[in-house]
Amino acid sequence: MTDEGRLTATEAAVLAYEARTWPGPGAKERAIREGLGMTPVRYYQLLNALINDPRALEHAPGTVNRLRRIREAQRARR
Repeated sequence: MTDEGRLTATEAAVLAYEARTWPGPGAKERAIREGLGMTPVRYYQLLNALINDPRALEHAPGTVNRLRRIREAQRARR
């Protein structure tokens, strides 16, 4: 497999963070800033792009499919 077919370390880390459960309000945002060195806004921008990325689906199918279901449910409520 070429590097083109793989996620970057940052992209894989974002998916790993999204697969975790967090203990309380603000814990995830604090971990994003401290652990990934990015703002929560940038994190969510990258995450939203990853939801549509076939590489992300291959890397973490459970997480990506869960996020797609949540997104579709939110769209249906609008």
